[in-house]
Amino acid sequence: MQEKHLFEYAIIRVVPCVERQEFMNVGVIVYCSSQGFLQTQYELDRERLKAFSDKLDVEELEERLQAFVRICKGGNNGGTIGKLPIASRFRWLTATRSTVVQTSPVHPGFCVNAQEKLAQLHAQLVQ
Repeated sequence: MQEKHLFEYAIIRVVPCVERQEFMNVGVIVYCSSQGFLQTQYELDRERLKAFSDKLDVEELEERLQAFVRICKGGNNGGTIGKLPIASRFRWLTATRSTVVQTSPVHPGFCVNAQEKLAQLHAQLVQ
């Protein structure tokens, strides 16, 4: 039997109008300490976004989501936050915000392979 690893994940949401508390799931962040894994996967469905608001700047949203990717990868391209340890980067990315791009509360689970779990969660929660 394969060893299971504790992982944590959060859903990335676009919240066009914070006051209305409506959101659309656009991505997932998965962190698994024992596998040294921190990655995000996202996709913007422009037609669905228009149903929420036709005033959203999709290019700006894309830029913000790419920042999540860069911070997950770490290093100089991730800016100051990208230089932090992997656990600190995950905690920073999943901190509570009241902006257009937010994350859900963090949820734990067990997996064999964090990369496969990321793909599974993305398919289940975003697509």
